[in-house]
Amino acid sequence: MGVQGYLPPHNFTVRWRLSALGEYMDYVIRNEKIEDYKIVEELTRKAFWNIYVPGCKEHYLVHVMRKHKDFIPELDYVIEKDKKIIGNIMYTKAKLVSGNGREKLISTFGPVSILPEYQRRGFGKRLIEHSFMKAKELKCEAIVIFGNPSNYVNLGFKSSSRFDISLEDEIYPSAMLAKELIEGSLKGERWIYKDSDVYKIDEKKAEEFDLEFEKMEKKIQGSQEEFYILSNSRIIRNSI
Repeated sequence: MGVQGYLPPHNFTVRWRLSALGEYMDYVIRNEKIEDYKIVEELTRKAFWNIYVPGCKEHYLVHVMRKHKDFIPELDYVIEKDKKIIGNIMYTKAKLVSGNGREKLISTFGPVSILPEYQRRGFGKRLIEHSFMKAKELKCEAIVIFGNPSNYVNLGFKSSSRFDISLEDEIYPSAMLAKELIEGSLKGERWIYKDSDVYKIDEKKAEEFDLEFEKMEKKIQGSQEEFYILSNSRIIRNSI
């Protein structure tokens, strides 16, 4: 991927009509700036708090990701509504390794965050679609992520098993999804997916980092069980 040089920040301003209300809403998508860092960490914390586990660690991941060698700053975007940052998406480098050892550089994104009060209104979809366009400009051929399929199949993602992409030992997680940005780029090989080690979070440091933020109550809720079930589900290859 051509992601070594830093591109100058640019804005992307759009209006769209909410079909149910018949009204227009403006938003701006632009690269994250240094002065946005704390705002983005706070909104990420609010977006993920108690969703997958009591509390969350995604805001710490955002914090450490920016300095990691695999971080792709050109694909670090925020979305603004009424001059307020309401969402963010970040990408890192990843790779696929074929059976004969050939490596293909790809990318992955996450966290992708939208403030709770702006969720289910189309902002996340537009932020992600904008990042696809820019990733393709950077010659990225494909994206592999882990996520709830119901959130991503309408964005063109398919089970990674459709492209014969697995983890080690031919494990096909139900939550591992893939999307070709260049059609046919994943065909003809059996691949093993390897993401960045930035996702191996130091739990103790994450807890210490969280103390810098406003106290929020940790709770057990149903979405955590849903996450447990999905993250431990596998696709049986011979059923595909």
